[in-house]
Amino acid sequence: MSQTFNTKSPTIKRILREAEELSKNPAEDYHASPLDENLFEWHFTLRGPPDTPYAEGIYHGRITLPPDYPLRPPSFRFMTPSGRFEVNREICLSISGHHEDTWQPAWGVRTAVVALRGFMETEVKGQRTESAR
Repeated sequence: MSQTFNTKSPTIKRILREAEELSKNPAEDYHASPLDENLFEWHFTLRGPPDTPYAEGIYHGRITLPPDYPLRPPSFRFMTPSGRFEVNREICLSISGHHEDTWQPAWGVRTAVVALRGFMETEVKGQRTESAR
């Protein structure tokens, strides 16, 4: 059952526009879309970046948009093991709710998923990836 949203709300307009743009212009390396029953919860899948330990993987995650999106950043969780991020735990990145001061409202879900995929290529200082353990 689909939920009814106030389509006059700037937040809802923005979310619907982003969902439509991602649907009309899909990427080869990732997919992201909101749940039918909750526009503030998105699910994504992404291919692991080439030439990395994650290259053969397909990873599923969840994006939670705050009620005042895009003024505040989304939060991210991987729902499947990636070897880079812990499963079902909020990811601390400069594009996430952990670092609201670095978030830019001009960024969107596509920008965030592309950045998240890019972060898979890097190692956190002093932290090895799970695949290196």
